[in-house]
Amino acid sequence: MSTKRDRGMPRTADGVVTSDKMHKTIVVRSERLAPHPLYGKYVKRVTQYRAHDENNEARVGDLVRLVESRRTSRTKAWRLLRVLETAPKVE
Repeated sequence: MSTKRDRGMPRTADGVVTSDKMHKTIVVRSERLAPHPLYGKYVKRVTQYRAHDENNEARVGDLVRLVESRRTSRTKAWRLLRVLETAPKVE
């Protein structure tokens, strides 16, 4: 997630594509560290986003950047901005 929250600037999120089986939709897993409420130790938290991928360009394992957009469907509220790293080909 981007930490800078200026007015008019949409939020961004980076993550790894875990599913590309739907048409024009990808599922992206984003991890972050959050302090435990009682003990203060940092624990890994995972959020899954469903994002709109207009050209079906992202594949499973790719590192992508998402941008918040208007809701496209009941579960989709993010768009694919760009593919940051492509996953190695498995043969």
